[in-house]
Amino acid sequence: MKTLIVYYSYTNNTEKVAKKIAELKKYDILKLEPLVDYSTDYQKVVDEEEAKMDSEEIVELKPINVDLNQYDRIILGTPVWWYTMAPVVRSFLSGNNLNGKKVIAFITNGGWIGHTVNDIKKYCEIESYINLKFNGDKIQNEKSLSDWINSL
Repeated sequence: MKTLIVYYSYTNNTEKVAKKIAELKKYDILKLEPLVDYSTDYQKVVDEEEAKMDSEEIVELKPINVDLNQYDRIILGTPVWWYTMAPVVRSFLSGNNLNGKKVIAFITNGGWIGHTVNDIKKYCEIESYINLKFNGDKIQNEKSLSDWINSL
């Protein structure tokens, strides 16, 4: 089974997890990026995106140079933004048909996963997921992450 890790990361926590999976399992990796970069001012992004979350905004993405048809399994990584997936991940899911692929998600957050899983399921079926809580830039339970990666 050929596996691709697809993720978006603003503060680099989700990226740390994606890179760790790729390194340990030797999976291909794809970083999603918005066409127009978000501000580097974290509070500005928080304020702007909070106002847009109810609209389920679709942002334009930089082109991806990966043929998703070459992969049987997608490991999808998203941070939680206002109790759901980041708009960049929503844009990826809305623009790509993942039917027939095994999708496993890892969801990074600083407190609560909210309705992220149900929102992802609007776009694709998820076989399983892991909720990864961070305290700043440190994961709260490194052993859970290691055990989960080993189970992939």
